[in-house]
Amino acid sequence: MFLAEQYRALRQQAGLVDRSARGRLLLTGADRRTYLQGLLTNDIEALTAGTGCYAALLTPQGRMLADMRVLELGDAVSIDLEPATTALVRDKLEQFVFSEDVQVTDETSTRAQIGVYGPQAAAIISSALAATHEEPSPSTALLQSMPLFANARWSVRGSPVIVVRSDDLGVLGFDLFVDSTLAADLAGRLRASGAGDVGESTANVTRVEAGRPVFGIDMDEDTIPLEAGIEERAISLTKGCYVGQEIIIRVLHRGHGRVARRLVGLTLSDDGVPAHGDRIRSGEREVGRVTSAVYSPALQRAIALGYVQRDFQEAGTSVTAGAGVAVVTTLPFVNPA
Repeated sequence: MFLAEQYRALRQQAGLVDRSARGRLLLTGADRRTYLQGLLTNDIEALTAGTGCYAALLTPQGRMLADMRVLELGDAVSIDLEPATTALVRDKLEQFVFSEDVQVTDETSTRAQIGVYGPQAAAIISSALAATHEEPSPSTALLQSMPLFANARWSVRGSPVIVVRSDDLGVLGFDLFVDSTLAADLAGRLRASGAGDVGESTANVTRVEAGRPVFGIDMDEDTIPLEAGIEERAISLTKGCYVGQEIIIRVLHRGHGRVARRLVGLTLSDDGVPAHGDRIRSGEREVGRVTSAVYSPALQRAIALGYVQRDFQEAGTSVTAGAGVAVVTTLPFVNPA
């Protein structure tokens, strides 16, 4: 359920979001980065301790199996991803290990993931970790200066806490990874420092406002990354071969990046929110489908994400989405802040 006070927390203060439903895999071994380099779309081999990136795992036909965040911790690579794709990705990663020094461990049940998002997130995390009386604890300035995907370790009761800068929810913030036995304690410290609980429905509003697609909702096994508009974040054009690369390069170079359908923003003319799967039409012609839709408090109207055919992708194009009149809108609707 969307709650206005939770939305204000994300936009003006800081919201606490339980992200433990996401899957978490850990890769250890000396070959972990070179191994992932041949499988994932981004430049994993270039990662150094404390850095990370967004990437996808594709089929040989260039279709998406999963998207994920890849973090180099210094002694291991951590991957977090949508829960429905965790087992598939784990099995794929294990399947292709032959002589490489790589071990894959599923940490989903043993490591919790807590999100703190909003303009006060850094100050709240600094206060919460300082309250553990363990040194050193991060300063607000240090956390605020971290780039996206940067990660660093601190501790709670002698157990490491990995803090990762993130904009997954459409507002800047952080994900904290901690042993699941300490999750309740850490969440309590974050609440005591000023973070208010935010539910999934409210976080979904800021996500859509930022135009951020989610696998399983806005992307699936039939999606080419270029259709979802994630190529700038997820694909390296300078690395070596990876599964599905031939298709991606062919579309980019021979097709000049043109795809038959593309994810776009839709701004509705009234407050009616279309549903997932609603048809997008131009006159009587069906030209696409809605994937995500919310009422945006920032824009004071309904907005949606959806795929439309090539001739209807230009900003300003008028269509109908469900029962409402809509205009194709450049993403993001609202910039992460």
